[in-house]
Amino acid sequence: TQIQGPAFTNANGSHIHVTSPCRLTMERNASHSGSWYTDSGPRLAAQLSGWLDAVGDARMLGARAIISPHAGYSYSGPSAAHAFKQLDPSKIKRVFVLGPSHHVYLKGCAVTQTKVYNTPVGAIPIDEQIVDQLLESGHFDQMSIEVDEDEHSIEMQLPYIAHVMAGHEFTLVPILVGALSDAAEEKYGQLLAPYLQDPATAFVISSDFCHWGSRFRYTTLPPDHSGHIHQGIEAMDREGMTLIEQLDVDGFHAYLRRTGNTICGRHPIGVLLNAIAVLKSEHDVQANFLAYAQSSPCMKQTDSSVSYAAAGVTIV
Repeated sequence: TQIQGPAFTNANGSHIHVTSPCRLTMERNASHSGSWYTDSGPRLAAQLSGWLDAVGDARMLGARAIISPHAGYSYSGPSAAHAFKQLDPSKIKRVFVLGPSHHVYLKGCAVTQTKVYNTPVGAIPIDEQIVDQLLESGHFDQMSIEVDEDEHSIEMQLPYIAHVMAGHEFTLVPILVGALSDAAEEKYGQLLAPYLQDPATAFVISSDFCHWGSRFRYTTLPPDHSGHIHQGIEAMDREGMTLIEQLDVDGFHAYLRRTGNTICGRHPIGVLLNAIAVLKSEHDVQANFLAYAQSSPCMKQTDSSVSYAAAGVTIV
């Protein structure tokens, strides 16, 4: 029996419910396959292999966390490959995925109630033990299957995870991240820091960068910008990327307040930076962006684009 928990408001103003800690035996379907990416397993595997091969040698092999975009693969698949190329599957036993909520408003975070996430390139088992630990902390709700399957930010990481981890046993911990306050980002970062500290655990942070154009209600450019629009967008994105590389969570928050840059995964990134802040005193942490692209180069005010960036984080 599904037990309804706290109600949250979705984008159209109606209420949805997350569930209390009562997980059903169910699987999450690859609901965006056939539209955001191909539903053909062989074709998808070939695409993923091609993008990964095109990256060349990994510059941060053994990364413990990556930042990866979540647009349709025809747009962001090549950029995401730069992040996933850094993972060493021989050392990974568990993968956390933190994705922003696009359709449901929640002030905290939620975990899945399913036991398996399906992809066209293989099924991924959920780490039920870790999910239960998070629920027992009292700081996580559970997504309904409808909310789970509607959200694309987590799903768009799954084929890459299944493909890179093929032949290796591992489990998945998907976390839907809500509209967190700075204090909430710090709280969740502290809660997740012990898992990030585990060398057998990898974190995948799902985020696109600037969504620019009137259809996104965002047409801001740097005040000193004098070149093409797409160059101004890139300059603004790279300012934020530099702060992330510097592991400067306070600076990143200040940058977001000043620019309003529409980085949809800003809260998952903030949680990661806060988790890293817990570990920095005992570990050497390095973050580097490895790729940057835009869906199209904006040249005039009526144009629009979404930016994609890929990063790796090493912890020793």
